Amino acid sequence: MRKTLIALFALAALASPASALQPDEILPDPKLESRARDISAGLRCLVCQNQSIDDSDASLARDLRTLVREQLKAGKSDQEIKTFLVDRYGNFVLLKPPFEWDTAALWLSPFALFAIAGFFVWRKSRTRKVEAAPAAPLSAEESEKLKALLDEKA
Repeated sequence: MRKTLIALFALAALASPASALQPDEILPDPKLESRARDISAGLRCLVCQNQSIDDSDASLARDLRTLVREQLKAGKSDQEIKTFLVDRYGNFVLLKPPFEWDTAALWLSPFALFAIAGFFVWRKSRTRKVEAAPAAPLSAEESEKLKALLDEKA
């Protein structure tokens, strides 16, 4: 059991995302670097598509990290930088795109799938509740046989 736990912790440590940030990219000002990290954490790598640009080793992600830091050095606000990137690459560059008409399917599809699955579960549970037809009453002969069997056991 102990070896299993150690193996699981080792696998978990290997599975944790590593920052792809290079030492030459780090800004000397800790406040600007913190802002750059916050912005980068919310931006999608356009190559990897499921990682932030902070976690990606792709050259395009490095270019985007550099661009974010250049914009910060130029005095732009966080929102101005995000707006610049969205204008350039579309809402897809954001890991959490805003709810708009072009992203409605993305946001609503989990709820729609849940509703459809719930409907099918509800429908299946309703079809199982079909009650059996009431039994026909016993004939006179069957009643006599039943009475005789019960008298024998008593």
